[in-house]
Amino acid sequence: MPSVQYGHKTIAYSFKEKEKLKAHYITVDKGDGVVLKGKSISDEKAQKLILKKAKWILDKLDLVSSIGDDDIVTGSRIQYLGRKYYVEVFENNQVDEIIIDFTESKFKVSLPKSLNNQEELKKAFETFLRAKAEEKLTPRINKLAKATGLDFNHFKIRKLEKRWGSCTPANDVIINIDAVKLPYSLIDYLLVHELVHTKIKSHSKEFWAELSKHIPNWKELDDKMYGMKL
Repeated sequence: MPSVQYGHKTIAYSFKEKEKLKAHYITVDKGDGVVLKGKSISDEKAQKLILKKAKWILDKLDLVSSIGDDDIVTGSRIQYLGRKYYVEVFENNQVDEIIIDFTESKFKVSLPKSLNNQEELKKAFETFLRAKAEEKLTPRINKLAKATGLDFNHFKIRKLEKRWGSCTPANDVIINIDAVKLPYSLIDYLLVHELVHTKIKSHSKEFWAELSKHIPNWKELDDKMYGMKL
């Protein structure tokens, strides 16, 4: 990994090529560290860009190093639809609630100082993700039910502690709110898995045979699901 010297501090960084960007920019977060993004440039020019923002970078590195794994602050990342997105938190006393705006590249959070604490932020993100889960998953399960011919009664989003989803004896499909953090390939696998349970309640040979009719690569996707943290 390339690095530059700034006084007695060494700043290690990585370069991510993005040819469509008109200008170079730098991000600093807990997971990826310092990343310079933009069109391909020489090592010398990259070092100059890092040095130009060295003080800001060091301040950001100090900030993100103090971030707990689950803290929601500027520099942390939130998992959504298979990717981790950068979070920016702005105090704005002209608002009286926490406003979360997803810009397709990051989460911008505006909130009054009185609500700038982890309890309120986590509660706000759970509400936001629940709404997004309803918005994104409801049309998908309707489409998948039609495509597979597997009908369900009601579709519900719930906070589940130890499972991704379930199907009740009355054929209500219940999906964990955290499913909205998964990529669409795993979301669809999860939905079809529970839809098959409307027909076959157990994980019998008949169940897996039915599932393979609709998702031939279910074993690969099932392995990935086990690797996902609940």
